[in-house]
Amino acid sequence: MTPPQRSQDRELAALLAPDILALLEESPGDIAAETEELHPKDLADVAEMLPREKLGEFLRVLDPARAADVVEYLDDELRIELLEEMSPAQAAALVSEMTPDERADVLEELESETADEILHDLPAEARQETERLLQYETDSAGGLMTTEFVSVAQDLMVPDALAQVRTAARSGHKEAMHAIYVVDERGALVGVLSLRELVAAPDDARVADIAWTEVVKVPATADRAEVARVTSEYDLVAVPVVDGFERIIGVITVDDVIDAIVEEQTEDAQKQGAVQPLEVPYFQAGFWNVARKRVGWLVFLFIGEMFTGTAMRHYEDTLAAVLTLTVFIPLIISSGGNSGSQSATLITRALAVGDVDTSDVWRILARELGQGLVLGACLGLLGFGRALLWGTEANVAAVVSLTLVGVVVVGAVVGAMLPLGFQRLNVDPAIASSPFVASLVDVTGLVVYFSLARALLGIA
Repeated sequence: MTPPQRSQDRELAALLAPDILALLEESPGDIAAETEELHPKDLADVAEMLPREKLGEFLRVLDPARAADVVEYLDDELRIELLEEMSPAQAAALVSEMTPDERADVLEELESETADEILHDLPAEARQETERLLQYETDSAGGLMTTEFVSVAQDLMVPDALAQVRTAARSGHKEAMHAIYVVDERGALVGVLSLRELVAAPDDARVADIAWTEVVKVPATADRAEVARVTSEYDLVAVPVVDGFERIIGVITVDDVIDAIVEEQTEDAQKQGAVQPLEVPYFQAGFWNVARKRVGWLVFLFIGEMFTGTAMRHYEDTLAAVLTLTVFIPLIISSGGNSGSQSATLITRALAVGDVDTSDVWRILARELGQGLVLGACLGLLGFGRALLWGTEANVAAVVSLTLVGVVVVGAVVGAMLPLGFQRLNVDPAIASSPFVASLVDVTGLVVYFSLARALLGIA
């Protein structure tokens, strides 16, 4: 179902598209003025409604900076197609108007040969800036940052610092004006202050005297999850990024942090559903590409479930002796799997937001053991009562009840320990997905069930 806001945006775009087409035919020079009040996102929605052959013409009548803003918001697949159709010089003229981080992201989407050609035709300063950003992993702080920020020397007097900030603002090429970063003679980050604090400061003060020296920052190698955590914990609108010498090399703005959070959560959700993460939106991913990313985990889980069949074959004599046990197998398997999935989800998320870490393993184990016993006791009582209502003998009902306690405890412990184990091995804890835990607990549950049945029912 399409979200209401998105549906309204499309309705607006559908209404405006015919007018834009008419202007393209009759008076293309008026389009820029007629659309100047529209947000670039809304104008990109209109552009997507135009006939494909008219899109290039539409962008050419806009101011280059405005056209670049619109291209940033286009559907990924359409943007790639558009840039690959242009000559390298045309594409370079367009992307050179983008902010450095957006420019690097767009070039990352293209075929390497096309990206290299466009990069070659960029102005020297923009090319060097983009090449530096492309050296970082896309999901690292270096890959998320923009190099458009304002820094001032710590020894500057307030009037001189204000003049420097005004010059930067008038250049039109500073994206992050939320904060002014203070650096020493080596370029190392030593302080930060807001624009308001700088404007309100007395003229006879030095920047170093009014700046906050406790600066929250991240290294360029930090992953996007760490960036998101820092931004959330300290309520920041921009996060400075430093190199190995503590020199500020970029800033991550809140819009990029939000994008990173969405991507991280999307990737984790797909992993927890036992799907290798998709790099592009669902409908943009090729049919066979999606199938390839799903089949590996399905085969792995299928092999895991084979052990369930092996366990049942091993206890054929137990099932034959007390056929009633068969009725409760789905109940027991699902209860253990559900318990494990709950714990895996809780611990994976707690690891992601920094609520726990691998050093808390014993505290987590004790807590989940307790949780498993309480939850297992609840289900065990329900299972015992249900078995009696079905006319099952009391001793068999007791086996079902005790098994439920056991499998819920095992599920809780396994579900909690798997993410911690993966984290310790530097593997994404989200891989400890619900299907993965369920498959493991299924086998364990059957072994517990039939072992208890043999012991309590006296089956040889």
